[in-house]
Amino acid sequence: MISRLSVDLQCLSYDLRGFGESQLVFKSHVHQATPVLTPLSSEIQESRSTGDSQYSPLAYAQDLGILLQQMNISSAWLIGHSLGGTIALWAASQLPEVIQGVICINSGGGIYLKEAFEQFRTAGQKFLQVRPRWLSQVPLIDLLFTRASVARPLERYWARQRVIDFVVADPEAALGTLLDSTTEEEVNRLPQLVSQIKQPVYFLAGADDKVMEPKYVRHLASFHRLFQYIGDNVIEIPDCGHLAMLEQPDTVAELIRSIVIGH
Repeated sequence: MISRLSVDLQCLSYDLRGFGESQLVFKSHVHQATPVLTPLSSEIQESRSTGDSQYSPLAYAQDLGILLQQMNISSAWLIGHSLGGTIALWAASQLPEVIQGVICINSGGGIYLKEAFEQFRTAGQKFLQVRPRWLSQVPLIDLLFTRASVARPLERYWARQRVIDFVVADPEAALGTLLDSTTEEEVNRLPQLVSQIKQPVYFLAGADDKVMEPKYVRHLASFHRLFQYIGDNVIEIPDCGHLAMLEQPDTVAELIRSIVIGH
């Protein structure tokens, strides 16, 4: 996305707490010569002290607030994929003066189906327990990841990256994120959150997404004022699964560009 969008838009991507390279700063043996985070606003400090998990979507949104503060970014659009979309929505609600709008990709929900979520959480925990470091060295393992959750096979480069990201994620963060983002309270809170966001919010859905089906994307989108105001704030991409930005990068980049520049 960045290679396509950076022609006329400034772009920034970052690793969430506990994932990619961001997990390193939370290890006790890492020497920090200087503080890397600026003080939080009183509102963020208060919500931090209410007992919220450090791996909830709200906690991740607060991390993003710190990052934007540290980088002196006072105006930005957020693009979030799947859980990243939920985090972007929370950030928009927390930082209404900074976040100008949100584009959620393969992200929706807001309906808690008890049996389905319990099965998902159980399967996810078992899946996370089988993550040996040598997994990424297994010949052809990346071929499995070229077809997982997508409507059309990915290039092997991106499949290999999916394997690496899966293996190196901090165990506590991976489990915490899985559990904290799928609680009944968290899921049921999403529609109210979306309804209160004043900034524009758009949803890009994969027509063949089996992880986050378009009907669930449309359900969450319907709580935002744009759904009624312009008739629809959901754009469905044909022949597309759960990784729209990798399956159809040109289409997604053009949609993002037209939405952001249009505003």
